[in-house]
Amino acid sequence: MKIIDIHTHGIGGYDTRTDFAEHILKIAGIQGSYGVSKILPAIYPATIRVMRENMGFVKEAMKLQDAGRISPFEKSEEPRFEKEGKDMEACEPAEITGIYLEGPFLNPARCGALNAMTFLKPTEYSFKELVEGFEDIIKVVTIAPELDGAPRLIKKISETGIIVSMGHSDATYAEAEAGSDAGAKGITHIFNAMRGFHHREPGIAGFGLLDRDIYIEVIADPFHLHAKTMDLIFKTKNPDKIIIVSDTVKETKTGGKAFIAAADSYGKLIGGAMPVTESAR
Repeated sequence: MKIIDIHTHGIGGYDTRTDFAEHILKIAGIQGSYGVSKILPAIYPATIRVMRENMGFVKEAMKLQDAGRISPFEKSEEPRFEKEGKDMEACEPAEITGIYLEGPFLNPARCGALNAMTFLKPTEYSFKELVEGFEDIIKVVTIAPELDGAPRLIKKISETGIIVSMGHSDATYAEAEAGSDAGAKGITHIFNAMRGFHHREPGIAGFGLLDRDIYIEVIADPFHLHAKTMDLIFKTKNPDKIIIVSDTVKETKTGGKAFIAAADSYGKLIGGAMPVTESAR
């Protein structure tokens, strides 16, 4: 079974905030060593200039992969799986298939571990300035649907074929529904960095659970979501609409057959820990 991680910022000391395409290849190598077939490197919100620079190195890494050039950075020292008694040392690096933009059109009130100072108002002008020259490789963009101008921008982006996911959001149920009506197809790491479910206002999380058509990302580690919350998700949501993501970051460590969640000095979670086992594969 192929594993595709559509939301990973980095891992093992490397992430998309880099000046080297080889660092992106290193992420692909580590992911590949854990059985991941394809990845979408996720770009952090920052100034438009910095985000474009980060995208540029991902694009360069994609070209190096396409050209078949092998860099020493691609060769992971991470432990490989063994299956049916065979060493999986021959595993290929994960294929870099595009870019995931987590922002910058997000709600500062729900910034999570992201830098709220870099968030921008959702305007078509800012979006065009951000993505010019990268339109062919940007696959997903996260937007907070409750922001002024967000539904209009969601519609414009969706018309280009780029998928809009709603997240880092304080949206009510109605505001999330409006984002979906405008063209949004997904919810970014449900329950994390968003308005929580309330019995009088189910919010964006409630919309993600109840709407039949919306996809939801789930960071399915024991840190981001309680086990019973994951039970709720899988008992409520059509599994075909659930996307398991790692949301790993530079600080995410690896050990054995699992990633180890990253947290800042205050204990705030800043990266996922996706368990990788034979049963998961």
